[in-house]
Amino acid sequence: MRFLKNKKEDTTNFWISYADLMAGLLFVFILLIGAIVTKSIILKNNLLSSENIANRTKTALQLKSDEIQELKALLFQKNTQLSSFSNKIVVLQSIINDANASLLEKDKSLKDYKGKVLVLSNELNEKKDAVKLKDEELLKLLNTLGAKETRYDRLVAQMQKTKEKIKNLTGIRIKVISELKRILGEKIKIDPKNGSLRFSSSILFDVGKSTLKEGAKKELKKVFTEYVGALMSNADIKDHIDKITIEGHTDSDGTFLYNLGLSQRRAYEVMNYLLTLDTVKTNHIRALMSASGRSYLDPIYGKDGKEDKEASRRIEIKFSLKNQSAMKEIERILDEK
Repeated sequence: MRFLKNKKEDTTNFWISYADLMAGLLFVFILLIGAIVTKSIILKNNLLSSENIANRTKTALQLKSDEIQELKALLFQKNTQLSSFSNKIVVLQSIINDANASLLEKDKSLKDYKGKVLVLSNELNEKKDAVKLKDEELLKLLNTLGAKETRYDRLVAQMQKTKEKIKNLTGIRIKVISELKRILGEKIKIDPKNGSLRFSSSILFDVGKSTLKEGAKKELKKVFTEYVGALMSNADIKDHIDKITIEGHTDSDGTFLYNLGLSQRRAYEVMNYLLTLDTVKTNHIRALMSASGRSYLDPIYGKDGKEDKEASRRIEIKFSLKNQSAMKEIERILDEK
């Protein structure tokens, strides 16, 4: 009984397995059919696309064929034109050949001229170089002449200005000296050239000494007071006064340094005394006064051309003008010319 039961179960399991197998096969068959249908549809679409491409290609080939026919017709036309041009070229070539032959003949005749032209060209170049050198030399000369003319014009203008300055400066000094002579009259003698006062050293000092003599102070005071009064009381003179200098001078006996020291001491002695006078304070000339020793640098000569030693030993009181330095500068410029 148990055996029959087992057999029945086995038979049942077999049919179940068989049914499952058949179901699987059916599913596979359905998948194959679907795949075949899908591929068929794709192949059909591809075929249609290929046909479309083929039709377009055929149409394009037809158009190209038409164009080729047109190009053939155009090429035939061009060949016809080229044939015509070829005939013309032959004619032109003939003309060119004739022209070349003529040119060859002319070229032979021109060769003779080339040599002559070359010689003439060399000669012309040489002359051009010579003319160029002459032009350069002439230009240099013109530049030099122009520079000299410009410098000459400047010198002329400068000389003209210098003359005017000298004239003005000389006129001022002459005017001052003339006013001094008019004011002082015959009482006090002044140098007619520079308007200075001059005192003999033998009157003011003992031999070899630099101490002012007491007896000379009164005369020195009187003369200096009138001289300063004449200079400072007249506005035409006062405005031009720059300095009042006391200079000491010696003769040429002895050494230069000894005489320089002696002349300086004497000049300072006279200035120190003059600074004590009321006329210096009244006329405010203290700042204008200075003293200087000259040793024997400015000797005085007699008519025989020899040194007048007595006259050379002296004290001079002189004035200088405000533009006297300008006068010296002008004289220096004139010396340079």
